[in-house]
Amino acid sequence: MTPIAAPLADPHRVVGQILGRRLAPRRRILPSEWADQNRMLSSKTSPKPGRWRTDTNPILREPMDCLGVTVPVREIVVMFPIQMGKSEIETNGLGYLMCEAPGPIIVALPGEVSQLKWINQKLNPLIEETEAVSSVLSSTDSRNASNQKAFKDFEGGQLYVEHAGSPARLKQTTARYVLVDELTEFANALRSGDDPLAMLAGRYSAFPGSYKRLDVSTPGIVGVCRISTRYEDSDRRRYYVECPHCGEHQPLVWGGLKWSEDLKRAWYVCRENGCVIEEHHKPQMLRDIKAGGTARWVPENPGHPRRGYTANCLYYQIGLGPRWADLAREWIEAQNDPAKLKTFVNDRLAEPWEDPAMRAVKHNVIEDRAEPYPLRVAPAGALVLTVGIDTQDDRVELQIVGWGRGLASWTIDYAVLPGKPSDEEVLLSVADLLARPILHESGALMRVEAGAWDIGGHHREAVKQFVRQGKLRRCMPIFGAVHNNAPVINKGKAEDIDWRGRTDRNGIVVYQVGTVGIKHMLFGRLSADAEKPSESRLVHFSSDLPKEFFTGLVSETYNPSKNRFDKRRGARNEPLDTWVYAYAAAHHPDLRLHRLNRAEWDAIEQRLINAAAQAKGSGAALEAPAAQPVPAVAQPAASRPAAADRHSSLLDRLRSRR
Repeated sequence: MTPIAAPLADPHRVVGQILGRRLAPRRRILPSEWADQNRMLSSKTSPKPGRWRTDTNPILREPMDCLGVTVPVREIVVMFPIQMGKSEIETNGLGYLMCEAPGPIIVALPGEVSQLKWINQKLNPLIEETEAVSSVLSSTDSRNASNQKAFKDFEGGQLYVEHAGSPARLKQTTARYVLVDELTEFANALRSGDDPLAMLAGRYSAFPGSYKRLDVSTPGIVGVCRISTRYEDSDRRRYYVECPHCGEHQPLVWGGLKWSEDLKRAWYVCRENGCVIEEHHKPQMLRDIKAGGTARWVPENPGHPRRGYTANCLYYQIGLGPRWADLAREWIEAQNDPAKLKTFVNDRLAEPWEDPAMRAVKHNVIEDRAEPYPLRVAPAGALVLTVGIDTQDDRVELQIVGWGRGLASWTIDYAVLPGKPSDEEVLLSVADLLARPILHESGALMRVEAGAWDIGGHHREAVKQFVRQGKLRRCMPIFGAVHNNAPVINKGKAEDIDWRGRTDRNGIVVYQVGTVGIKHMLFGRLSADAEKPSESRLVHFSSDLPKEFFTGLVSETYNPSKNRFDKRRGARNEPLDTWVYAYAAAHHPDLRLHRLNRAEWDAIEQRLINAAAQAKGSGAALEAPAAQPVPAVAQPAASRPAAADRHSSLLDRLRSRR
């Protein structure tokens, strides 16, 4: 039996409805009011399906209403913990804009996986359950070009769901509204070198007086976290609640939560008068004026044009998140596990994570304790020199480090040589700089005993050829180890082959370096040195080093959840990398400074003293070489001082006796 076709809608009626919506004066309705009237929560994604009620969680009202077209706020930043409802602010705002203030909209997510997840868990349920949203779509047929998975055409606008994994996804789209989800997870730079957030900002530049931008996320790592940077550059609002006993308004902070030893009970202590606030008071405390309460958002930086909102897990409504006692238990269990502690700080406290060992390792603090010794003059404790070399596309950066007992270190020189590392002139400049003698405080001349040169990037073969030519003795081509528990250096792997196609044992040997372990060691030493006098420190720096050196030295911070170091945004990490490589060079198989005993260190020191005395007795003037530009031609070997050559064989003789 042939089914009876559904009657076609009256075209005059359809056109009339569309014109009526387009020509009708804009209703003065806020996003929270629109959500209360129209939004339906799906059982697929919500623990409490049914009609949305903002009064259930009034902390979301003001951030949500900032998206209202009648509210003169252009940029909103929401740094909330998980399960607080930050995604609902975004979803309700999207529905409101599609229905009440249509225009081109971009929803941006960090990557393709998060994009697909957001479409399935947020966008599709919004369309399926909320009739007001589905009614404005041009089509609900998945085969229609106006209704694709990541693109929706609706009355008066278009919705693009993009991810920041590719620069092409963020180009060629103009939008009035930009909603950014999980901002912290966005890459610092794309493969093209572009900043994805700067690219997004260019999308709404055509609407300078009417655009809206919403950034929502939990925070990440200090210095790397984008959402905390945006929040700090805002009016920084916190949710103030009224103490049910004394009436004083205050934000809830983690330090105010107390708990019993058995963790069965937790309570909050009023910061003004010490009142004991039980958790059952929380629903009334969290009500704002529209919900019949007194809670309100208070800016710490009033007057800033960007609105910033943050809250922590203490604000969870009862039934919508863990109870206070459960949170206290999570906190206690995380204390001996850095990864768990980071997760708690980020996901529950909504604060950026900072490695405790790094709190005493700030670039300005390290710079303040720099010591007044001149560059290219090795202090008395620096007995052996190594160099770490880093290759960039337009320059070579190197750091000469002096090592002493206990592998105490002194940065002796830091140089940046501009030009392509594959150019012969640049390589000759490196060789010339490293051939110049370093004056020891005793009066002896020293030279670099070993080096480690990173072969990552586009100039691998040029570095390997430099090593083959023997322009730097004991020069190791190196790369960072993949495994985070790798040793300082591995046993190396021969990469050259002979004419028979067999591995040439006399050719290039490439080593992998355990950079994560070395950085842990360095930052641990820097932290321990904070309270020590200069003569007892293990890591020393010259006050002649530029400020950029100290900034670069602490340009990375440890991420315990990934067990790696992440680079801070906008920072140059070459000073850190070159120090790490110089440390690896100190472990060269023919040097192994970490294995020297006291007698061997004493012998090296005595050799320096003897060389200095011999030079003075012969009337030779041993002075620190004057600072001058590095020439393009290497210094001939015959022009090197004899004292440096005499000292260079000392370690070889020590090794031959072992």
